[in-house]
Amino acid sequence: MRTERNLIRRLDRVFTRLDREPERPAHIDVPRMSRHRVVLFSATLAFYLAIVWAVVTTSWLVRLDWQVMFFRPYQQWPQIHAFLDYYVVLGQRGPTAVMVAAWLGWRSWRQHTLRPLLTLAASLLLLNITVGAAKLGMGRLGPHYATVIGSNEMGLGGDIFPSGHTANAVVTWGILAYLASTPRARRWLSALSAVTSLGVGLTTVYLGTHWLSDVLLGWAAGLLILLALPWFEPLIAQAELWLFVLRDRLRARGGLPAPEPAVPVRPVALRPRGTAAEPAPVREPVSATRASRGPAHLAPGPHTARSERTPVTPVGSRRPPHSDRLPRGTSQPARPLTGG
Repeated sequence: MRTERNLIRRLDRVFTRLDREPERPAHIDVPRMSRHRVVLFSATLAFYLAIVWAVVTTSWLVRLDWQVMFFRPYQQWPQIHAFLDYYVVLGQRGPTAVMVAAWLGWRSWRQHTLRPLLTLAASLLLLNITVGAAKLGMGRLGPHYATVIGSNEMGLGGDIFPSGHTANAVVTWGILAYLASTPRARRWLSALSAVTSLGVGLTTVYLGTHWLSDVLLGWAAGLLILLALPWFEPLIAQAELWLFVLRDRLRARGGLPAPEPAVPVRPVALRPRGTAAEPAPVREPVSATRASRGPAHLAPGPHTARSERTPVTPVGSRRPPHSDRLPRGTSQPARPLTGG
């Protein structure tokens, strides 16, 4: 019972900051499945199916795979092998998911919403389902395990087609662009994620762990997930609402008080630049018959004006006392001139 109560208190601390509705942004940009996005999704899906068909029918793409494999890039440029061994980590599921989840967790903390983390979780779940099913369904062997020259190596129990490293790089780094808050940040992050995933895919070809067609299909698979995410936004919103309801139930079960409702904040209407400002309200003229302030009441006793007071060196001051200082308003006596 004590352990359960401690767990409830920890969950209460986590969700406390998310309760402050006035600090949540007034508008969170949620991408919609627009006509442009549907066209891109359809074109990417057609490209995905074309790559699968080209490999299944052992077309020119399979011959290109074997030519690249026999070229052995890791032997042609051995000086970059050590660097690419580390660079390919940017496509591994574990390290990249931890790094991106840490950043999106901070975004959730600042924006007071669970949407960034839930969107990442949804994209990784879609990635595991779609890419995993394709790998197991087609069962293609990798270049290091190829048996027949010129064969597509399909249906032999492999799990290399499409490239999981490439698809993971597209989704994991592309989710940052998907959740960007401004169009400029979305453009820069899209370009950065594209370059990163392109480098990861070519690195796997360089190391000989994937065919070139594996990388092409991995790019298409990751892009399909990013383009399809707006269809899952209602489910993400429902999941966020369900988590908050579950939190409230755990609070009630543990006997903890319910969170206080947030104080509503009145929104301020902003005008775009260049628009004419509204005329200032006309103030009523002050009536001349308004009673003036009464005279100031002073304490009894003699009072001297500030200009008649003698300057006094404050106690503790480093300035040496001057005995020749005169009260303000008195003239300084002329000094006698001494001849030299």
